[in-house]
This record gives sequence, C-alpha cells and structure tokens, in this order.
Amino acid sequence: MKDKQTFLMKGSFALLLFVILGYMVKFYPEMLVNFDQSIQTAIRGDLPDYLTILFRALTRLIDIPVIITWVVITAFVFYRKRWKIESFFMLGNLALAGLLIVTFKNIYQRPRPAILHLVEEKGFSFPSGHSLAVTLMVGTLIVILSQRIKNPVWRKIVQIVLGLYLVSVLVSRVYLGVHYPSDVFASLCVGLGVLFIEFPFYDKLRFQWRFKGKQK
Repeated sequence: MKDKQTFLMKGSFALLLFVILGYMVKFYPEMLVNFDQSIQTAIRGDLPDYLTILFRALTRLIDIPVIITWVVITAFVFYRKRWKIESFFMLGNLALAGLLIVTFKNIYQRPRPAILHLVEEKGFSFPSGHSLAVTLMVGTLIVILSQRIKNPVWRKIVQIVLGLYLVSVLVSRVYLGVHYPSDVFASLCVGLGVLFIEFPFYDKLRFQWRFKGKQK
C-alpha cells in the first residue's frame, strides 16, 4: 500500500506540473519566454550539420505511423509469448497517447516557435505529440522489460539504451525548432505521470493473472 501511494503521489506531482505549465501557456505565455529561449539557445547553438542530419533521421523513426507499427508488432510478440497483460498495457497506452495528444493540442492551441524549422511539422505545439507518445511508449517498454529481463546486466543495458533514445527524441524536438522546451517538458510530465499512476494497478493485475495461470 505504501509503494502504491508513493507511485500515485509521484504521478500526481508530474501531472500537476503539466497543469501549471498548461495554465501558463494558455494565459501567461510571456512567463515562459526566458525559460524557452535560454534552453533553445543552449541546444540549437550554431545548428551543426552532423546534429541536423542525426535529428532529422531520428524524426523519421518517431513518425506516428512508425510508432504505431512498432508498438503493435511488439504487443503481438508479447501476446504470442503469453505476456498478455504486457500486450494490453502497450496497446492501451498507445490509444491513450493518441487521445491525450489530440485533446491537449486542441485545448491549448499554442503556435509553433517562430524560428527556423529544420523539418516540416503541422498543427499546434503544446504539448509535443512525438515527445508524449515516445515517453509513454518507451516508458511502458522499460517497465515491462525491467520486470521480464532476469539478468541484471542486460536489464541495465536495456534501460540505458531506451533511456538515451528517449532523451535524444526530447532534445531533437527542440533542436529541430518545431517545439518549445516547455512543450517537451510538459509531454515528459504527462508521460511519466500516467506511468507512475498506472504502474501499481498494472503490477497487481499482472500478478493476479500469473497466479491464475492466465499468462506467463
């Protein structure tokens, strides 16, 4: 019970940060100018060619159709392995990510940064849809594999690789000029908040299904 409350408190705190950011974006955007500009300057620098090539390539890997494809394939593999709750966890969070992205973007309707965009993106800026989707889906994968991989060395390697991938995606959205840093941070808050709140319920259901023999 104590662990459950800890996860719920962490999730609630992350979502509260998102609400505060959203309120500022909607009603007091000038309060975020210094925060956003300082981080944009630090990340973008002189826009070196090698980083532009790298982050443009990364963008192709996080297009929404690509994310949907790898999540569905991964969920199918999990189901075939009789990791049923894990499969449903992946698909459920994929659907939730789509719902949250559409809902929040239409609520806040923040224009994209008025700076050079290194890739073409349409729609509103807050929160970053790619960042939210990748945070939620990569986070879900980290949760699942952290429980399933028994070798501690391989478990740590997988966690580090997926974590670096997530950080690279978050940085790329600012570097490419299509999002404010506050857009990306807000998406991170939502993704982590959802995962923290979901985890104790997912973990309990996973234990129950394994105990009843419904899955491995």
